[in-house]
Amino acid sequence: MTGPLADITVLELGGIGPLPLLAMTLADLGARVVRVDPVHANVPRVSPTFWIYRGRESLTVDLRQPQGRDVLLQLVEHADVLLEGYRPGVVERLGIGPEVCRARNPRLIYGRMTGWGSSGPLADKAGHDLNYISITGALGAMGPAGSPPTVPLNLIGDYGGGAMMLALGVLAALAETRVSGEGQVVEAAMSDGTLTLMAQWYAMRDAGRWVDEREANVIDGGAPFYRCYETSDGRYVAVGAVENKFYADLIDGLELHPSLVGCQNERARWPELRELFAATFKTRSRAEWEQVFAERDACVTPVLSMAEAPEYAHNAARDAFVEVDGQLQVAPPVRFGRTPAVARNSAPAPGADNTRILEECGIDHGEIDSLRASGVIG
Repeated sequence: MTGPLADITVLELGGIGPLPLLAMTLADLGARVVRVDPVHANVPRVSPTFWIYRGRESLTVDLRQPQGRDVLLQLVEHADVLLEGYRPGVVERLGIGPEVCRARNPRLIYGRMTGWGSSGPLADKAGHDLNYISITGALGAMGPAGSPPTVPLNLIGDYGGGAMMLALGVLAALAETRVSGEGQVVEAAMSDGTLTLMAQWYAMRDAGRWVDEREANVIDGGAPFYRCYETSDGRYVAVGAVENKFYADLIDGLELHPSLVGCQNERARWPELRELFAATFKTRSRAEWEQVFAERDACVTPVLSMAEAPEYAHNAARDAFVEVDGQLQVAPPVRFGRTPAVARNSAPAPGADNTRILEECGIDHGEIDSLRASGVIG
């Protein structure tokens, strides 16, 4: 193992949404991550080719059976972190809630990923990323004026507000545990985390610098210098020329009249400028505009497809994609000088590591065979 978390063992109770990305991130950082799936986990999301489950070991256990619960609690005794993403109350009914687990291992960090949190009127309600961000103001702020909000990828609620916030909480708790010797429960709700991501926009609104209307602000597509434009070949470029010096380079690259530099922040002229920029960008292909702005600091970049991104020169130079077991995958994003993060292995088949993991917990072959025969393990 390499990485700054090489001495940490994590149990991931199988789930979807933000938990797999969080566990992948911890595995890339060096943690030993054991994913605990149901015995009959015959679903595509845990196939070896679905590499968001990379870097794990896999154990299949029927947690509904008392023996399955006992197997998990034996694993808990050797773990530093447990991650679960069920609805509030589910793990308690299974007999593997925080109190039970921490009674077996007082140093355990028990990480809980929820959508709405464990309290409040929505705590027991179902939801997905779109629902969680809808009550935060984030969803309502995105998209064109006069149309429904744009449905974003689940980068905001699941991953930004959920996975990354719980990762931060778990790592903070691990640091504190090394001082106090005690573990604790760490909960992250995707709705709460999204509100934190919205902190700047709420502050700007309070300062009178943001209005509650879509496409009416500087960085929501309202400004002509911060939006995407179609090119002559049906592709797009992204323009982010917010600062005046970058905006000046944008005007120069578009070969427009220099007088337009001085009216950048005249909001009354934004509709006119959006139309002018749109018409100008449609006169050349995306590749031609890339050449035009290659030597200018105008914050103009191509909008790439996922098929194009791995071949893009900057991504290639940064080794932003790596090959793991013959598959092209995104590389760990954080670079460490002494303890490098590594994408180790592709996703294991469910139950691939059952025997070895149970042996490490002190369960002998006879008992393992009995557990398998009774359907407790896969």
